[in-house]
Amino acid sequence: MRRSRFSNKARRLRNSIARPLSVILYAAMCGFHPPLSQPAQEGVLHDPREKHLRNVRQLTFGGENAEAYFSFDGKKLIFQSTRPPFKADQMFTMNIDGSDVRLVSTGKGRCTCGYWSPDGKKILYSSTDWWSEEPPTPPDRSQGYVWPLLPYRLFIANADGSERVALTDGDDYNAEGSFHPRGDRVLFTTTRWGNIDLAELDLRTKRIKRLTTEIGYNGGPFYSWDGRFIVYRAYHPKTEEEIKEFQDLLRRRLVRPSKLELWVMTADGRRKQKISNLGQANFAPFMQPGNRRIIFSSNHHDSRGREFDLFLINRDGTGVERVTHTPDFDGFPMFSRDGKKLVWASNRTAKGRGETNIYIADWVE
Repeated sequence: MRRSRFSNKARRLRNSIARPLSVILYAAMCGFHPPLSQPAQEGVLHDPREKHLRNVRQLTFGGENAEAYFSFDGKKLIFQSTRPPFKADQMFTMNIDGSDVRLVSTGKGRCTCGYWSPDGKKILYSSTDWWSEEPPTPPDRSQGYVWPLLPYRLFIANADGSERVALTDGDDYNAEGSFHPRGDRVLFTTTRWGNIDLAELDLRTKRIKRLTTEIGYNGGPFYSWDGRFIVYRAYHPKTEEEIKEFQDLLRRRLVRPSKLELWVMTADGRRKQKISNLGQANFAPFMQPGNRRIIFSSNHHDSRGREFDLFLINRDGTGVERVTHTPDFDGFPMFSRDGKKLVWASNRTAKGRGETNIYIADWVE
């Protein structure tokens, strides 16, 4: 009976996604892609104003590459990439010098949000390949800037992609996953409760705990490196009109991410605290080792809302400091566990329209 119900829902979903989803960019919730602007005439690898960055290196060259995350030992990266011969994002791993790039997903559907287990033996990511070998049809732009809530299932596999097992079922959105530093549970974002919420899955018992109940979008969660805190992005509509718009879009498997602020809670889901009030889209937060500051991407400094840069903010919401200064897009930052390196995605040296690459740098206080 359960299989039949999921099968019927999947067929209905195929029909709905075959129609335009009306989005400005075809992006996963976790895989936020920058606007496809024309690249600058001369890309700048390292702007001299970027005082926290030293020895900046480009790790990928061409295509759309994003969401590169360190292994716990700091020797490997997992990232998503659209590159030939694939039609949509797939999951890859590589060394932190850009060598030994390996496909670790199936090469089918669309993938997003990879992460390493603490021992480096497992990987976590989400994919639509259970639903169709073809990626979902790219939507149009008629409804402005919205994200599709695709039928991602969360998977765990060996580090080489073998012996993959689904951690979620059904056709809900289940993505934006990351491991707890103990390796016994994972965080992810889900629509299973009729909202967009954070959830925690116990890998031993398979029980799923709901961590947020606020109406709106709660997503992009990461544990702090010591496992004490969770940092995430959120939009909580307040007025009746805002709530209606959010819920109407949600029923159509869409969400509008133009207003996102940064939040922190303790790892048990308590003591939620909004730490930014910058306006615009503030996303991809990651806590610096030591838990005093958070790095994130934002367009709050650009009146047009087109330029995204990296910023630091104290955990109490004070001390906003700009980190990057190149035009267009810098996003998805992550500190290595020892805090000595930063990896992020950018189109700072793009050679063509829509090109985004992975960069790594030594971090300087």
